[in-house]
Amino acid sequence: MAFPARVPRSELSPSGLLIAEGNIIGSDFSLAVPTVEYGNPAIRLFSLPNPQPGQLLNLTWACFGLGLERLIHQIKNLGRRLEADACFGINEAGLVMATFLASAQFGRCPIGYLKCIKNRDEIALDGASVYPNLREAPTIVLCDFEVKHANVVGFITQEIRQRYPEAEIYFVVFGAMTKDPGLEVASFDDLTGAGIMRAADFAAVFIAATMSPPGIEPPLELR
Repeated sequence: MAFPARVPRSELSPSGLLIAEGNIIGSDFSLAVPTVEYGNPAIRLFSLPNPQPGQLLNLTWACFGLGLERLIHQIKNLGRRLEADACFGINEAGLVMATFLASAQFGRCPIGYLKCIKNRDEIALDGASVYPNLREAPTIVLCDFEVKHANVVGFITQEIRQRYPEAEIYFVVFGAMTKDPGLEVASFDDLTGAGIMRAADFAAVFIAATMSPPGIEPPLELR
């Protein structure tokens, strides 16, 4: 199934917002994010306004595909060619993202799967997680569906670096929550998970969209 690179202008709402088969897509905006040395820090992302504040925003497949295409565009415009040794997905939604990116962008590179178990405030990895055999100091693209307050990605990154010493890790996330109601943030540090992502010391960060609390839900409620 092919997804459009953008929602057709015929689907513009009277207010000027784009509608992707049920989801409202806010205007594009630029944001400077952490990136590789001499890389391009500017990415183009879109906001996901929630017409029902206080409730999870359920994404359609069209919106999900639009975000994936936006992420691929950001990766292509990093400023240098990114060749991944593997794409890892955090939980099922991240695994779907990793599968698309591995196939569309990284020459069908190996795919890893990181299944998280959350018990109260603790995070652990399930034995069903999959770790492909990789070369020394590999380049890994880590995919997650959303970044909020919990330091899931920090825990995962530590686990990856223990298993693959000296790995260079690039972080790809569909939705990043903002600290304030305004979704078109001016600074990377206006994102709720900015400190978490900086502490993880990623080689570069790619974000498809910004979102408001309580967050977004992937198609078919992928976990």
